[in-house]
Amino acid sequence: MRRSPILTTVSLLALLLGEAGCLFRTRIVEPRTSTAKLQSATKQELVARIKQEATGIKTVSMTVNIDTSVGGEKKGKVTEYQEIRGFILVRKPDKLRMIGLFPIVRNTAFDMVSDGDRFKLSIPSRNKFYVGGAEVTHPSENPLENLRPQVIYNALFLPEIDGNDEIAVMENDTETVVDPKTKHLMEQPDYVIDIIRRSGTEWYIARKIVFERVNLTPHQQIIFDTKGHVITQATYQVYKDYGGISFPNVIQIDRPREEYSIRLTVEKLTLNEPLNDDQFALQQPPGSLLVNLDEPNQNAAAKSDTTPQQANATAVKK
Repeated sequence: MRRSPILTTVSLLALLLGEAGCLFRTRIVEPRTSTAKLQSATKQELVARIKQEATGIKTVSMTVNIDTSVGGEKKGKVTEYQEIRGFILVRKPDKLRMIGLFPIVRNTAFDMVSDGDRFKLSIPSRNKFYVGGAEVTHPSENPLENLRPQVIYNALFLPEIDGNDEIAVMENDTETVVDPKTKHLMEQPDYVIDIIRRSGTEWYIARKIVFERVNLTPHQQIIFDTKGHVITQATYQVYKDYGGISFPNVIQIDRPREEYSIRLTVEKLTLNEPLNDDQFALQQPPGSLLVNLDEPNQNAAAKSDTTPQQANATAVKK
């Protein structure tokens, strides 16, 4: 049988390289994959976990520490505000109330409520009462003036997947973590559930939910607008059990387009206790100035005021 000239050449080359050790070298390849013990799950199992969390939580009452920062590449700097104590009440499907207290004196720095469509915000130190829609209609140059309670609400929970207008797709991905054994940064596989939503005749990616694979808990939720831009990145850490329901005790909310971040660290949490309408009622304080953020002429007045976090920083300086 005639031997192929190409095969003969390759064989001779391998022989020559083996005889001449100086023509090659061997190097050790360090492992780059985490040594953590990982769990496996199917798409159906992960979707079921999302549904279980969405339907298992009806109300939330929490005491939190609130850290806020503003800025990034666009501004060329980052400003961090002093941590304040806060209280958050949530009643599904759309009620939220959030109260912030000044450090030390514990007076009310801000008080805001939302019903999913409209919100109200009281800042006693400025004697101003703001009202507006859930969406920003006239963006302010100050990022925190664009903050709406709905941003907090959407980041706190994983909504159930709508079987009529949404479909779920699973992908395998990786993330960089600190390896439990080596304490070095390593790549660790994770699961991502992509939620595709229908808008009219078009489809777009609405959310990505990232599951870490050590405990199969949601680690991150990325929310997109209809044009594919990331509007919110929520990161969930330090899960604890509350009566059979697992809930994160550290929630980081990043708004990359506006360049602001809010970090909520839970001090106390109660789930599924009754919350009545009065707990979500906020009336305009007598003598305070009403500012409608949906009206352009009112925005000029709003710009001269400080946001809740800025009001807190001013009080601390004093």
